[in-house]
Amino acid sequence: MEPKTQLATFAAGCFWHIEEAFRKVKGVLNVTVGYIGGKFENPTYKEVCSDKTGHAEAVQIEFDPSKISYENLLDAFWQMHVPAQLNRQGPDIGAQYRSAIFYHNEKQKNAAIKSKNELQKTEKYKTRKIVTEIKKAPEFYKAEEYHQRYFEKNKSRRFFTC
Repeated sequence: MEPKTQLATFAAGCFWHIEEAFRKVKGVLNVTVGYIGGKFENPTYKEVCSDKTGHAEAVQIEFDPSKISYENLLDAFWQMHVPAQLNRQGPDIGAQYRSAIFYHNEKQKNAAIKSKNELQKTEKYKTRKIVTEIKKAPEFYKAEEYHQRYFEKNKSRRFFTC
């Protein structure tokens, strides 16, 4: 029997933008912004932005698998950023803005690999290599409170980069 909720963790550039996008997906119950994949515990935004910690800005999604599949979350992830840009999204540059999927179990790992391979075969990415990392999810560190639901709190900044 599947658990009532599951976690999915994605990095796709500035976490403010992907948080807002995933909050609109039916079946997503909660989205938390934070840091993952770095060298030390409990990094701050300032430390992560130094591009020296190895962390990525990411979102951890709690979702209801009876309402949305992990595969559908992957589809949304691919559509909300450019996975062929190495260590950047738009004007945001640095390893903290890398594209990555952090899986929580073997089923997610296999789905992520399959999804990436299928996307790579499409016309859109035929001549551009998808650079998205697929790694086992290490510890996720929640970002500072002012980053949570950032665009809801700062409506005038909606079109700004991180």
